Amino acid sequence: MSIWGKVIGGFAGFAMGGPLGLIMGTVAGHAYDKMKAGDAGRIDDNVNRQVAFTTAVIVLSAKMAKADGRVTRAEVDAFKELFHIPPDEMKNVGRLFNEAKKDAQDFEPYAEQISMMFAHQPAVMEELLGGLFHIARADGFVHPKELEFLRKTALIFGFSEVQFERLKAIHMGGPGGDVGAADGADPYQVLGLSRKVSDDEIKKTYRTLIRENHPDTLIAQGMPQEFIDVANEKMAAINAAYDVVEKERGLK
Repeated sequence: MSIWGKVIGGFAGFAMGGPLGLIMGTVAGHAYDKMKAGDAGRIDDNVNRQVAFTTAVIVLSAKMAKADGRVTRAEVDAFKELFHIPPDEMKNVGRLFNEAKKDAQDFEPYAEQISMMFAHQPAVMEELLGGLFHIARADGFVHPKELEFLRKTALIFGFSEVQFERLKAIHMGGPGGDVGAADGADPYQVLGLSRKVSDDEIKKTYRTLIRENHPDTLIAQGMPQEFIDVANEKMAAINAAYDVVEKERGLK
């Protein structure tokens, strides 16, 4: 069963609880109601975390897309394409998306639940934010209200303003913010470094980022395989930034 089937089927929703489990139950209906208390103990924790991650992406994407007052076709198409939703699951995922997009309010409880579940895996939460950035820029323009939604979500996840600006640089590029991921961005900002740091510190930081953001590492921490494109996009931005710095400094 794909991660989408597990989400819509209410799989792990009982064990998860909280606002994410509740909205899963609302959409899954009868299938969710049939779950017994004993099922919670038989659900693998990593599967539970993958379902939570996926549900949060759907819910937060829907609420962010509605933040500027309307959900565009480009945003919906970007969501479908990025997350490899099987055709036979599209309708069910759409039900959850539509339930969440009824308004852009009250997104905070969903973000707070994810923050608690992945408190020790910040790189996974960065990937979730990466998916949201991808949706936000799908129509070629990131509305100020969408950007504020992203900023608030990042802060709830425990990231600082500086860390949010780094993520913004990775996924929105230079000052204009409407170009492709990392295009025109300050490579030092993408790496989270000051231009004054030593060559050794740059190399050390780069190795750490590659290790922490490797798709295999993220999947082991709860990111579903279906979200591999988001992880690869970020890795490409990190590598591109390091390439610029490497040439600039003549690193070997």
